[in-house]
Amino acid sequence: MTEQQRTPYDLPDASGVTIGILGGTGDQGKGLARRFALAGHRVIIGSRSAERAQQAADDLGADLPVSGAENPVAATEGDVVIVAVPWDGHRALLESLRAELAGKIVVDCVNPLGFEKGKGAYALPVEEGSAAEQAAAVLPDSRVVAAFHHVSAVLLLDPEVDEMELDILVLGNDREATDLVQALAGRIPGMRGVYGGRLHNAHQIEAFTANLISMNRRYKAHAGLRITDV
Repeated sequence: MTEQQRTPYDLPDASGVTIGILGGTGDQGKGLARRFALAGHRVIIGSRSAERAQQAADDLGADLPVSGAENPVAATEGDVVIVAVPWDGHRALLESLRAELAGKIVVDCVNPLGFEKGKGAYALPVEEGSAAEQAAAVLPDSRVVAAFHHVSAVLLLDPEVDEMELDILVLGNDREATDLVQALAGRIPGMRGVYGGRLHNAHQIEAFTANLISMNRRYKAHAGLRITDV
């Protein structure tokens, strides 16, 4: 099949993928863990503390296939590993897990943002260009993909919300890796993965989160994105 013949729907079967989530005890990581577990995936929540990670897993319910472990275990056992740590700990954590993440698809959803009273959220400068590009620089043996930046943790964790009703922009330099992450996004009801370009375009995707935060504060909403005509 040629590149021209491919469509966003020519995606692999992602149903058997085990997902590790670094920093999975935070609201975004915990919310993604919940949604992927509801979709039938085995999920390992990672944290610096195995006890804290297991507590987060227990909070999601004993009926879900979620367990907790230290970050190195989540990185090792996950087929795909999602990075959902605070920006200020991003580089150090990835540097410490370089060996465990070698050969893995690593999905970076970190938004480097600052907050100023009276001005709200704003994008922080990143030497490498973006958090995702920093991850790629730190993890040269991993297949880094940028995705899941614009997902409301509140909605992910809300048991009253059955479908997420948004598109996930997926960026990366490895087509097989971005296809799989698109397919994973589509495993969550209402959600769709849409290819958004190569990794050097990740900065504006991460930075746009600041605009969404401003919208959500103004309109008291949990806005996401929908891409038309695709």
